[in-house]
Amino acid sequence: MKCKIMHESSGRIRVHMIQKYMSLAQADILEYYLRSKKFVTGVKVFDRTCDAIINYTGERKNIINALSEFSYENKENTSLVPEQTGRQLSREYEDKLVWRIIGRIFRKIVIPVPIRNIMSVIKSLKYIKEGIKLLAKGKIEVPVLDATAITVSIIRKDFNTASSVMFLLGIGELLDEWTHKKSVTDLAGTMSLGIDKVWLLKDGQEILVPVNEIRKGDNVIVRTGSMIPLDGKVTDGEAHVNQSSMTGESAPVHKKHGSLVYAGTVVEDGCVTVCVDKVTGSGRYDRIVKMIENSEKLKSETEDKASHLADKLVPYSLGATILTYLITGNATKALSILMVDFSCALKLAMPVSVLSAMRECSQKCITVKGGKFLENVAEADTIVFDKTGTLTFAKPRVKNVVAFNGRNPDEMLRIAACLEEHYPHSMANAVVDEAARHGITHEECHSDVQYIVAHGISSYVDGEKVVIGSYHFVFEDEKCIILDDDNKKFSSLPDEYSHLYLAIAGVLSAVICIEDPLREEAADVVRYLKEIGIEKTVMMTGDSKRTAIAVGKSVGVDEFYYEVLPEDKAAFIRHEHELGRKVIMIGDGVNDSPALSESDAGIAISTGAAVAREIADITISADDLYALVSLKKISNSLMDRIHQNYRNIIGFNLGLIIFGVLGILPPATSAFLHNASTLAIGLKSMTNLPDTDL
Repeated sequence: MKCKIMHESSGRIRVHMIQKYMSLAQADILEYYLRSKKFVTGVKVFDRTCDAIINYTGERKNIINALSEFSYENKENTSLVPEQTGRQLSREYEDKLVWRIIGRIFRKIVIPVPIRNIMSVIKSLKYIKEGIKLLAKGKIEVPVLDATAITVSIIRKDFNTASSVMFLLGIGELLDEWTHKKSVTDLAGTMSLGIDKVWLLKDGQEILVPVNEIRKGDNVIVRTGSMIPLDGKVTDGEAHVNQSSMTGESAPVHKKHGSLVYAGTVVEDGCVTVCVDKVTGSGRYDRIVKMIENSEKLKSETEDKASHLADKLVPYSLGATILTYLITGNATKALSILMVDFSCALKLAMPVSVLSAMRECSQKCITVKGGKFLENVAEADTIVFDKTGTLTFAKPRVKNVVAFNGRNPDEMLRIAACLEEHYPHSMANAVVDEAARHGITHEECHSDVQYIVAHGISSYVDGEKVVIGSYHFVFEDEKCIILDDDNKKFSSLPDEYSHLYLAIAGVLSAVICIEDPLREEAADVVRYLKEIGIEKTVMMTGDSKRTAIAVGKSVGVDEFYYEVLPEDKAAFIRHEHELGRKVIMIGDGVNDSPALSESDAGIAISTGAAVAREIADITISADDLYALVSLKKISNSLMDRIHQNYRNIIGFNLGLIIFGVLGILPPATSAFLHNASTLAIGLKSMTNLPDTDL
């Protein structure tokens, strides 16, 4: 691509693309192409002027080479652009704003005053009608104030004031809508379903393939704990599906042959074969936007109080207007009160603050489903950690496969990987990865797989029952045995590793030793959380006492519990609630789901089971546990901002009312300053929160 350097300084360059016209789509392709480069720290593309401002690190030649290699037609470049970017939205509202202002100026210059007055009266009918509707319902809210102000102005034949008020109300509504939609779009652009591969049923075999290779009519298999990747119809099997993100239903929905299922919902229990109706990406952005808009209903208590207060203040504003007129006899002073209301700013700033905080979380690889959960995190005083994949590293590794009963270690690893690959969890992934490192292929060689939550997996291979899982599951539940000749080998298994037991035909056949290293940042994260408001830290694990003691002491939690079942974690959280505590739960597995649901704010790890991510209120990146600290800081700062906005809005608008009553500010000026302050507070609320970095 040819371009011309317009200006440059250290780490910053402005270039002009040599082309007559740049479409919005081309601007997005160029912007996201440049963003994809590691050495680019920031980029802005201006489609009207065909310019781009690029901030970068490293050598200048990297930017020059990247620009010279760029092409709008390159499919790799176009694939970088998300479904919606917000550029089209911004252009739409920019044009609306400009044309409204131009229309206002045109009417002032060209249209005669008598005709303008008639137009003002006609336009006022919409506002008066809305006010009357509310009064008929026994409600006195902001539209009643607007209707009263406009009606009084027209009765006094002050058509200029009435016209100015309606113009400013229209501009305010437009800016409110723009601000809100932009916040939603920015947030939605950072979110996705996060499904990379799916099980394709082809010629009677299950094949793990990238989701973008799935076509309409293909059959995919979805099991317990996994997310349904695409819309479709169940052709085989039965399952209970959690589709709360789509329909709001709190209870899982039973799906059987012929039932419709939707992308992004999760199989909580069972296994289904789904015939795909829609391919990747169909309606995905719209669904994410719907989820965000639904999440706005999950308002924080503070946010909700502010909204209700705004409506409660309206009768007082109306009463103050009447009282001012009765005392002063001055309609202009009384009208100044009507020009100002607290509702607009309160109702705009609070949800925009929440949406902006959610967007900032997304930038830090944290997905939050509603402001309610950010407030809960801010107020939480207790946090409960799962161990595996949470406090320990997200990718544990197999250190050794100890075979028993004369079995071959590689063959045991092959069978283990064949079973475990169906159930995404950090320990299962470790087994599958180890097989891959050894070049061991594991085509389907078993019958239907049964997953027993928090215990293990059961299936049949060559007619023999195979189980893999915890000691409790294999030896106590399944009553498997250890041959006498293997007792000495079994007792000498290394203590420093977690153990996964594999038994065939009721006899122990292998123990897979898994190294589950502690996250380097775990102890620091626990310490930081205590510094910023968490009073009690707890670790709960299904692992052995020996492992729990070692990890608990290393990370510095206040309490730890071992060999716990899913219901034990949920029961602990209920007990904490009875003591008056607010609890955060963080986990990554199917077995963590009951506790995630029970907590005030359930946090799932992004690489964990899909059902955990679905049930959780918040999802954080598996790469860095410091995201927990960022989440807590953002939540604390959000509540500070909401309280600050509340004080600023009440204080400023109260000042406008006082100046209006004193005759210092005319009604039109009060209306202008009120709308300007609402916009300013709304824009401020869209900015990143302070003091959220580590």
